[in-house]
Formats: sequence, C-alpha cells, structure tokens
Amino acid sequence: MIDKFVPDKYFKSIYDIDYKTLKKSGIKCLIFDLSNTLEPENIKTPGRKVKDLFEDLKDMGFKLVIMSNNFKKEVTPFKELLCVDSCYLSFKPLKRKYKKVMKVYGLIDTEIACIGDQLFFDIYGANRMEFTSILVNPISADEFAVAKLNRKLENMVIKRLTKKDLFKRGRYYE
Repeated sequence: MIDKFVPDKYFKSIYDIDYKTLKKSGIKCLIFDLSNTLEPENIKTPGRKVKDLFEDLKDMGFKLVIMSNNFKKEVTPFKELLCVDSCYLSFKPLKRKYKKVMKVYGLIDTEIACIGDQLFFDIYGANRMEFTSILVNPISADEFAVAKLNRKLENMVIKRLTKKDLFKRGRYYE
C-alpha cells in the first residue's frame, strides 16, 4: 500500500520536467494541481512564467487541465487566463474527476500524466488511476492550515518511504 505514494517521476519544479520525453512516451494530457504547484496558495492569478509554459505545452499538442480541490472561485482565474479546462472541488484522490477527464478527452490511463506537490492527493490519486504521477516540490512553505497538517502526515509517509529506499526528498529522477 505504501508504494501507492511513490511518484513515477520527481522534479524540483514544473519547469524542470522534460515534457518532450513525456510526449514521446505517449502522454497526451497533463493534469496540473493548482496550489503550490503552479503558484503559491496566496497568488490568485497565473504569472508570466506559468502562462509561457502553458503556451509552450499547448504548442507541443498537450491537452491541459487544472485539477484542484479548491473552490471554483480560486480555480476560475487560472482556467480563464491560461485558456485551459479545469476541475474544481475534485476531491482528489477520489477517482470521479479523473474518470471525467478520460471520458471528455477520450483518453486511456497511459496517455495522462498528473503533476502536483502533494503525495496524499496528487500522487496517490494519479497512481490509483494508473496515470503517470509526477511530484514537484511545493513552491512555498507558506501554506494554509489544512495543507500544513497534510504536510506533517506526508512527512511521516516520506520517512517510511525513505527507510525502504523507495523515495527520498531532493533525490530527483525521471
């Protein structure tokens, strides 16, 4: 069960991911977490760097989706300014919204990669669906109370994964 928290790939940030390799491996859709993956939690709109990355990814032919457990009002500015689809109140790691993305785009599990900063929601959710799971470091340590609690629990899991040599924070891999 603990192996469900191990990401397939691990990068420092969304800007370090080799998207060309993902494309070559058959990935057609990238599902991005929002908070602390694209921007810090307190930032309400995407910055120039995120906009440029998303334009480049669209040019590469990726379908892009923002999937967040946040409310619609937090997700909508990113959806609109980045011109991508989104799923709010996704209740990750539950499967419902992931299945909806598969159905809407007509994709299979091997054609989707999920990118996020949290093991419990992003990585576990992607692994349950057998998507490619990509962990990135959180952008900011300044998080809301719920996220801080999640990080404490996540750190306990990371200690177990490290003992089993399944994952180590800061040891990046593709």
